[in-house]
Amino acid sequence: MNLSPLQKWLKYGDTTISNLLLAHYRQLGLSHEQLILIIQLKSLLDSGSDFPDIEIIAGRMQLPTAKVFNAIHDLIQQKYLSIQTSIDKDGKTNDSYQLDLLWERLATLLDQEDRSVKIKAEQFSEKELFNRFESEFGRPLSPMEMQTIGMWLDDDKYAIELIEMALREAVLSQVYNLKYVDRILLNWEKKNIKTKAQVVQESKRRRQQQASAPATPIQNDTSFKPKVPLYNWLENQD
Repeated sequence: MNLSPLQKWLKYGDTTISNLLLAHYRQLGLSHEQLILIIQLKSLLDSGSDFPDIEIIAGRMQLPTAKVFNAIHDLIQQKYLSIQTSIDKDGKTNDSYQLDLLWERLATLLDQEDRSVKIKAEQFSEKELFNRFESEFGRPLSPMEMQTIGMWLDDDKYAIELIEMALREAVLSQVYNLKYVDRILLNWEKKNIKTKAQVVQESKRRRQQQASAPATPIQNDTSFKPKVPLYNWLENQD
């Protein structure tokens, strides 16, 4: 029975290749020829041929069999391809090509790229934080002040947005030094305040507490020092 062109088309089936592989194969270290070889292997694997004959692949790629053999060997050596050996219920040994190593390397590459983007974003945010302090203080930061901010980030693990909130709190109090900002951060740490939402919540709680408290006479004591305030400067923030 002669098959029509459409029937032949359907009989051959389709091979799906991840766009991620097509976009990043050069970053993985694959050559153009190696990519085509992988696509041919996947095509045959998808059609049910677990260990296709090298001559079939060579015929498809119009290459000498020896060259295709060496190319497959290189893929195995470079950890893109592996051969898995299994034994069936009759005790017969069966080999099959596996592309799991390739997919794992692709996933690792994507993870590294995501981390790189995150690191760059954090570095940019940290630079903006230093610029914000200099802008609010109206002067360049000293090396000691830059070290202090770095310790907040690296040692104390304060979030950048939390440091910015503490800076805003200090500015509203018209106190332009890091010691005051540090007092605010320590005050929040004692109350386990770590996010913008928690600061907003604490600010509302303090307002309600102050509104219900009776008025107290102003102390005429020069030694009196105000407590660290919690202004609601975040209420109209995006």
